Amino acid sequence: MGSLVTTVLVVSGLGALLALLLFLVAKKFRVEEDPRIDDVEKMLPGANCGGCGFAGCRGMSEALVKSDDISSLYCPVGGGECMKKIAAYLGKEAAEREPMVAVVRCAGSCENRPKTNRFDGASSCLIASSLYAGDTGCSFGCLGLGDCATKCEFGALSINPATGLPEVDEEKCTACGACVKACPKHIIELRKKAPKGRKVYVSCVNKDKGAVARKACKVACIGCGKCAKVCPFEAITVENNLAYIDFAKCKMCRKCVVECPTGAIVEFGFPPRKVAEVEPQTAKTE
Repeated sequence: MGSLVTTVLVVSGLGALLALLLFLVAKKFRVEEDPRIDDVEKMLPGANCGGCGFAGCRGMSEALVKSDDISSLYCPVGGGECMKKIAAYLGKEAAEREPMVAVVRCAGSCENRPKTNRFDGASSCLIASSLYAGDTGCSFGCLGLGDCATKCEFGALSINPATGLPEVDEEKCTACGACVKACPKHIIELRKKAPKGRKVYVSCVNKDKGAVARKACKVACIGCGKCAKVCPFEAITVENNLAYIDFAKCKMCRKCVVECPTGAIVEFGFPPRKVAEVEPQTAKTE
């Protein structure tokens, strides 16, 4: 009986000693955290989407508090107003940024881009793209399996069953960039969000030569360069058989839309044209 009591006392003493040592070590090496980090985290939307470049809002709040210059830090979900509020609280200056929105640069619907085979594997764009080029003649276009929609935390993306392509709800899109990272074909990009949802862009990423691209999709860009020649703002470049419109330079005059012979350049959000436009010339493949 005496040995049992002794054992209990020894174990209890060791426990108390270790607890004291842990307390002293924790106190000595304790890192004081700036209380403003908690305050800034509460000001952020709490989406933890990673659109800011950090793993979550906590990482973003720490960076905002610890950085003297926060001009390179931006929360796409909270937007400009959120950043201004945080900057005012921290006594720093936040850079002004224009609102962005996700844009799907592929018009290869079932009608424009007929299927040549069927994929029976896992319903994942990432997996499908690693196994084969796609179920149509275009190896650059959308696979339509919805990785982008799955990754969107805000319900801003959905696959249209009629076209087989993803569609973006601009009212819900926060430009977090999750869909951009999720797309293995790189057909989704963030572009400037213009008033009334107006957009002009090349809805194609096919880099094949004209004849090959047009054979695979009716509305493919054939790299003819007519759009670049007619653009008065030098906003269009043609590289690797593909045209691209720089949204920072584009003034949305829409001359390129009319000039494009395949309809690869699309326009959204504009009122009907008042004057009948001349139909673009029939595309010539090379």
